[in-house]
Amino acid sequence: MHRRKLFSLLDRYAQSHRDEADNTRRFIDFVVAHQRCFDNDLWAGHVTGSAWLTDTSGMRVLLTHHRKLGRWFQLGGHSDGDPDIVAVATREAEEESGLEVTLLDDGIFDLDIHGIPARKNDPAHFHFDVRFLFQAKADAFKISAESNELSWVPVVDIARYSDDASMLRMQKKWLAIVAAAGLERAGRVLGLDRG
Repeated sequence: MHRRKLFSLLDRYAQSHRDEADNTRRFIDFVVAHQRCFDNDLWAGHVTGSAWLTDTSGMRVLLTHHRKLGRWFQLGGHSDGDPDIVAVATREAEEESGLEVTLLDDGIFDLDIHGIPARKNDPAHFHFDVRFLFQAKADAFKISAESNELSWVPVVDIARYSDDASMLRMQKKWLAIVAAAGLERAGRVLGLDRG
C-alpha cells in the first residue's frame, strides 16, 4: 500500500522513457522485492529522493559538493522511511540549501541506481534515487552540514564540476526541455517565470 504512489510514478516514467527500460525495470524489481525499500537500514539498497533545482532563469542548477562522497551532485538524500518520495526530495532540497523550493512537475525527471561505498558501520549498498524538477524562489542559499560547498552552476557547465554519467544525463534532459520549448516558453510551461 505505502509503495503505491511510487509504483504509479515509476510506471509513468517507464512509459515516457523507453530508452531507460533496463534501469527502470531494475528499479521497479527492487521496490517490488523490498517492502522496506524506504528504510535507510535496508542494506540491499534503499530509495532516495533528489532535486534538480534550477534558479528562476532555468539556466543554473544548484549543486552540492557532498561532504561524505567528496564530489559534486544534485541535492537529495534518504527517505528515512517516508514513502512520499516527492516530499522527501522537497525536504532534502530545502534542508540542504536553506531555500524555499517549488516542484515544477509531479512526474519523475530522472532515475538512477548507484553504489555507495562502505563507511563506518554501514556496508556498501545501493541508492535507488528518484529525481524531480524544482525551482528555487531565491539565490541566497545556506550550506548545511551535508555539504562542503554549494554552487549555482550554469547548466551548460555541468561537465566542469562532474563527470558522473547521471549528472550529465540530467543536464542533457534539461537542455532538451529548454531547446524543445525555447527558454521563454519552457519558463511558462514549467513555471520558471513565477515571481
